[in-house]
Amino acid sequence: MQRSRGLAALAVALGLVAGACTGGGGAGGSDGGAGGGGVAERDYQISMVIHSDPSGTYWGVVKKGAEDAARDLGISFDIQGSADPAQQADLVESAIASGADGIAVTFAAPDAMAGPVAEAVEAGIPVVGLDSGINDWKDAGAIGFVGQDEYIAGRGVGERLNEEGLSKVICAIHEVANVALDDRCRGIEDTFEGEVVRLQIQFEDPAGSQATIKSALEADPDIDGIVTLNPDMATASALPAIQETGRDVALATFDLGPDVLTALEAGDMLFAVDAQPYLQGYLPVLMLVLNLENLNTIGGGQAILTGPGFVTAENAATVAQLVEAGTR
Repeated sequence: MQRSRGLAALAVALGLVAGACTGGGGAGGSDGGAGGGGVAERDYQISMVIHSDPSGTYWGVVKKGAEDAARDLGISFDIQGSADPAQQADLVESAIASGADGIAVTFAAPDAMAGPVAEAVEAGIPVVGLDSGINDWKDAGAIGFVGQDEYIAGRGVGERLNEEGLSKVICAIHEVANVALDDRCRGIEDTFEGEVVRLQIQFEDPAGSQATIKSALEADPDIDGIVTLNPDMATASALPAIQETGRDVALATFDLGPDVLTALEAGDMLFAVDAQPYLQGYLPVLMLVLNLENLNTIGGGQAILTGPGFVTAENAATVAQLVEAGTR
C-alpha cells in the first residue's frame, strides 16, 4: 500500500482533530468501512482490539470516536473485544492475519498482550495503546498511548473525598486482574486520609454486585462512601444498594453514562471522573494513519492524556447533551 499521498492530505488529517467532536455518524458497526462525503479514500485497514464488549456504555463512546476518525480519514476500520485476556490476544493475532495495517489495543492484561503485540511489531504493523496499560505500552513496542493515567485520576478522587469529609470508603473493583482498576484504587488509597476497603464485584452480575455492596454496608456502619470504577456499576449496583439500606452514603464513579448524569443532576452522586473515551477512540486511529502515511509519532515518547476531568451537579446538564450525542 502506498505510504505517502502528499503533505496536503497529511495537513487535512491533522486538521481533523480540532473538529472531531462535531462529527456525525460512525463508520458502520464493528465490521467497519469508511469514506464518502468528499473525503479522499486511503487504502488502510485499522483494527482496534479492546478488553471489553465494544457496545458498552463506556466502550460505545470509544467505538464512536474510532469510527468517526475512520470516516473522516477515509479508511476501513473494525473493532473487536473480549474480557478474557486469552481471547483478546487471539483477536490481535486475527487482526494481524487478516492484514491489518495498524492496530490499536488496550493493555488491561499486559502479559497476555505482550506476545501478539510483539508479533505485530515484528511484522511491521504499528501499534498504539489506549485506555489501559499506561506503564506497559512502551515495553510492548507500541508507538504511542492515548488514555488517562489511572493512578493520577485515583489520586484526584482521593483528594475530592477528603474535601467531602469522608472517613471510610469502598473501592468497588468489577474486573479481576485489570491493572488500570488497581491503579485507580491505589491512587485513592495514597491520597485519601481515611480508610479504603477494596470490594470485588462482578460486571456481568449487576444484581449480585448490588447484593455484595448492600451486605458490605450493612456489615460496617462506618462506611460513608463508595467509589465504583465503571458507570454501570454505579447506577445499576451501588446506587440501588445504598437506597435499599437507607444509609447516607456518598457515591462517586469513574466514567460517564446517561444514568450517571441523571444521578448527578438529582444529587444522588458526588461526581464522576471523565476520561474522554471519544478521544481514546479517535486519536489512536489518527495516530496510526499518520504513522503509516508519514512516519509520524505523537507524544515524544510520553502518553497522550485524556483525563481526568470531573463532572458534578454543576456541569452535568451541559455534559449530558454531549453524552446524548455519543461523544462524551
